[in-house]
Amino acid sequence: MRSAAIERNTKETQIRGRLVIEGRGRYEISTGIRFFDHMLELFTKHGGFDLKLQATGDLDVDQHHTVEDVGIVLGQLFSRALGDRRGINRAGYFVLPMDETLAVVALDLGGRPALVYKDLVRVRLVGDLQTELVEDFFGGFVNHAGANLHAKVLYGRSNHHKIEAIFKCFARALKYACSTDKRLRNQLPSTKGLL
Repeated sequence: MRSAAIERNTKETQIRGRLVIEGRGRYEISTGIRFFDHMLELFTKHGGFDLKLQATGDLDVDQHHTVEDVGIVLGQLFSRALGDRRGINRAGYFVLPMDETLAVVALDLGGRPALVYKDLVRVRLVGDLQTELVEDFFGGFVNHAGANLHAKVLYGRSNHHKIEAIFKCFARALKYACSTDKRLRNQLPSTKGLL
């Protein structure tokens, strides 16, 4: 069973996380930002991961440090849990309708960080989350997971649905990318022989 645990402490945030890739969608998540918790909870459920994450941050200053640092920790958890990445599918994508909204996420765990993010959200807040920080969360994730990720809302009306659709797509694309192929279990998913 692939798992990892991390504790990351800075002057701005204190974060403890534990991940099991082959989980059952169980979560215990607290970041101090309820809408962000909700997105991480549904990410965990739709990915079939188990995630415990406790984050305390300087929310009196801004949400930025907490949201970005949670992305960093989540990326580190996946990177550690995947180990040398032998036998994984490496890439995955998912297209998801969320009522009137349609989103797509494609990602590659090939070791090269890159992010292209287009959510079409034009409001400052959804619930209590500063919406511009969702991109910073994904930036933290890709830089520490060694992933490239393309996330796009094609259309939609509800800003809540736009962000939720991206997190659900992210979960399902990542679930496939992390999954293993028994025929290739001893091989790195690269012709270079190195990720």
